Amino acid sequence: MINRPGARPVRYPVGRDVPPFYVLEVLQAAQAMQDAGRPVLHLEVGQPCTGAPRTVLDAANRAVASERLGYTTANGIAPLRLRIAAHYAQRYGVTVDPERIVLTAGASGGFVLAFLAAFPAGARVAVTEPGYPCYRNTLLAFERVAVGVPVDATSRFQPTPQILDAAGPLDGLVMASPSNPTGTALTEAELQALVNWSAERGVRLVADEIYHGISYSSAAPTALSFSDDVIVLNSFSKYFSMTGWRLGWMVLPTDLVEVVDRLAGNLYICPATLSQHAALAAFDAAEELDDHVRRYGRNREIVLEALPAMGITELSPADGAFYVYARTSHLARDSAALCEAWLEELAVAVTPGIDFDPTRGAEFVRFSFSGATADIAEAMGRIGAWVAAHPTGLLS
Repeated sequence: MINRPGARPVRYPVGRDVPPFYVLEVLQAAQAMQDAGRPVLHLEVGQPCTGAPRTVLDAANRAVASERLGYTTANGIAPLRLRIAAHYAQRYGVTVDPERIVLTAGASGGFVLAFLAAFPAGARVAVTEPGYPCYRNTLLAFERVAVGVPVDATSRFQPTPQILDAAGPLDGLVMASPSNPTGTALTEAELQALVNWSAERGVRLVADEIYHGISYSSAAPTALSFSDDVIVLNSFSKYFSMTGWRLGWMVLPTDLVEVVDRLAGNLYICPATLSQHAALAAFDAAEELDDHVRRYGRNREIVLEALPAMGITELSPADGAFYVYARTSHLARDSAALCEAWLEELAVAVTPGIDFDPTRGAEFVRFSFSGATADIAEAMGRIGAWVAAHPTGLLS
């Protein structure tokens, strides 16, 4: 706080207090190593190693040739909102009014809109620890209170009504299924219990469903099957393999449609027009996209077999998405130091758990297995050899 004579106190923006997104720092260090001529195996970033589907690229080329590509309405082009509504009917048997669908600048832009529209400054919003760090950091940037809710293997790294009751008064809950960093998914009964718990207590539920489509047993249910009063976010980044196109969507309760439209227009004007036209074709690429999911499944098997063989045995179940969250406290007190050692010595990039859990994250790392199968196998081999040569890791 700076006090100036004759003036009101001037306060630095709260954004100065927002922690870094550590995975991007790991990526930056790995990129610097690559730029210096040393190839790196990337198990740090939650990004498909494949590009957009062929149908999307063809649609983008047609749009460049024939469309003006000017601004769209703030909520996005009507044909794509209609196509997303049809997707909910086909995949989940859920009817969604296209007017409740808002296209966003990636799911990240959707969370900005959701948090500003649904929660006033000072609102208490529960986020799991471990959980995706940008929930917590975005809430902090907008002066909402991120209430850390510790979850662990006993609840399969997901919140339960009992855990949430212990968190004190809440205005909101952000949950993800399948989740980042653990890959765990809720059953229909578990998800319905959270939806019911939120409704009974007047807690606004924000459901992150961006990893839908990437599951290894049963498909993940949508929160929209149980209520129209939840906020659901999804993205073209993960299953649809369109990370750099920066396009996502929200399905909103009717009471938030108008306010989100006003916010979106002021903050973003509209999502990228080319990406919107291209994404119309994403739903026609199921065969290509499901091939990616089968590859993730093979990669998952490699990781879940290799880590226990090297003594890393406490692992998240990884029901979906493309992550394994693993306890490494027997190798290092500080997982950031362990990740740094593996990058420097092995040219293997993984993400320390401090990104996902500010309290216990130093005991964990996250492995992303979204890359090429040969790279995942090679990375596991390098880490396994390192652990064999350093049985006490960095603790000795």
